[in-house]
Amino acid sequence: MPLPSADLTGPIVDFCVNTIESTGLAGVFLLMAAGSACIPIPSEAVMLFAGFSVSNGDQTLIGVTLAGLAGNMAGSWLTYAIGYYGRVDLLEKNRLIHLSPSRLAWVDSWFKRHGDATVFFARLLPLVRAFISLPAGVAEMPFWRFTWLTALGSLPWVLGFALVGRAVGDNWESWRHHLQVLDYLVVAAIVAGVVYLLVKRRRGGGDEESAATAERTGTPVG
Repeated sequence: MPLPSADLTGPIVDFCVNTIESTGLAGVFLLMAAGSACIPIPSEAVMLFAGFSVSNGDQTLIGVTLAGLAGNMAGSWLTYAIGYYGRVDLLEKNRLIHLSPSRLAWVDSWFKRHGDATVFFARLLPLVRAFISLPAGVAEMPFWRFTWLTALGSLPWVLGFALVGRAVGDNWESWRHHLQVLDYLVVAAIVAGVVYLLVKRRRGGGDEESAATAERTGTPVG
């Protein structure tokens, strides 16, 4: 039995199927680019159906893989650029999602220490994979390093779902329903992580604020 979200994603999946049927590899490219640019396009469904089209003889495995990978890269570059060039306006001046200079410095420090692993492994996770390009751009991660890490992380995802779609043929949509469980697990993990960080920030907020103030004014702490 499909998960409840299937009713919500059904029209989007139908749109993806119709697009690929009408435009072929161009549709795979555009849909994967949109999904990688944080537009809610389910890349699993796109590549599963692309793999199904391979089993039908309409496309080739190499063709759908290259189209999917190219789309992933294009969408990731766009999102990276938004983070890179919109860093100040998006985060420092924006009241809705404002980040203080100390928080931005923390993001920069994190990506300097763990950026390579973060970008690579995030591309292998549902939902997260579409959004990791934004903080990478905000942290001003070197573009070519971001590019090859994104490509390395995206290739197994794109090829893997294309192979599954080719193997299961007409059952590709059933597999899509089963794989939605992964989305729920990732969402649960993200929520748990956010709650943990909020609690940790609340408990240590005073010390952190004092340290930040001391750093700006040059006053010793303690």
